[in-house]
Amino acid sequence: MVVVCPKCKTRLKVDETKLSPQGSRFKCPKCSTVLVIKKPAVQGKKSLDHKKILLAHSSASVVENITKLLVGEGYTVVTSADGIDAMVTALKELPAFGIIEVALPKIYGFEVCKKLKSRPETREMKLILVPSIYDKTKYRREPVSLYGADDYIEEHDLSVRLIESINRIKSGAPAEPQKPEMQTQPAAAAPQAPQPQTIRNADAPVREELTTPTPGSAAPAADLKTDESVEKARRLSRTIINDIYLYNSAKVDEAVRRGDFYAVFGSEVKEGFKLYESRIPQEIRAKADFYREAIDNFLVAKKKSLSQ
Repeated sequence: MVVVCPKCKTRLKVDETKLSPQGSRFKCPKCSTVLVIKKPAVQGKKSLDHKKILLAHSSASVVENITKLLVGEGYTVVTSADGIDAMVTALKELPAFGIIEVALPKIYGFEVCKKLKSRPETREMKLILVPSIYDKTKYRREPVSLYGADDYIEEHDLSVRLIESINRIKSGAPAEPQKPEMQTQPAAAAPQAPQPQTIRNADAPVREELTTPTPGSAAPAADLKTDESVEKARRLSRTIINDIYLYNSAKVDEAVRRGDFYAVFGSEVKEGFKLYESRIPQEIRAKADFYREAIDNFLVAKKKSLSQ
């Protein structure tokens, strides 16, 4: 342990094993001040609350439905709508389980899983990762990594599989591989033709894109923040890029390091944009390029994390 001399402020390294229960006397080698040093009080480790579950999801309807499900099973539910609040809530409330959406804003869900599993206070938390699969016919395989989570349940299966998964994890039973569904024919052509011009400069550097104003993005920021339709557009965009990452993590990491993500994942980006166009009304898309914004934000965050 390290103590600071109150007189000369010298930092002294003290061997705790040499300290008596009543405290031991040490002389500061610099100013000769005599210090009485006691062992620091041993704080009992706070245990996780096994009747409490953290539900971190950005969709109010999902939070409402899943909260009802869990409360009906006798659990207390604490909720978070973004990754930062999920971390704070987990450390404060110490729930035994965490249900974490992959596409959380501010800190992505898989990063929240990694951080919670790396901290001593929350290392024993059982975590269920929730990908928001936007194309069930495309991603019929397990994610390449769960980032420390104990299970994953696709969002559309939560109401059916969640309680079963929690009970299985509590029992210590191994996870059973999810049965692959029959591959269906590719979805019919998107309702609207893609508009490549809105995915501008797909191969351009991220930094350049982030500083380039988007045509039609004149809406005030305050209005965009409070617009539910805008948040829906942003959430779908985060879902698409997180799906791409969750199922191609290593390949995405390599592309981010090289700076050629848009070249490597061009087809996936365009395919995701078709879905974005089909689900987000034109008047919302005209406010700003939320799709490109989500991808660029993801790439900036990922590049930063890879450089650490």
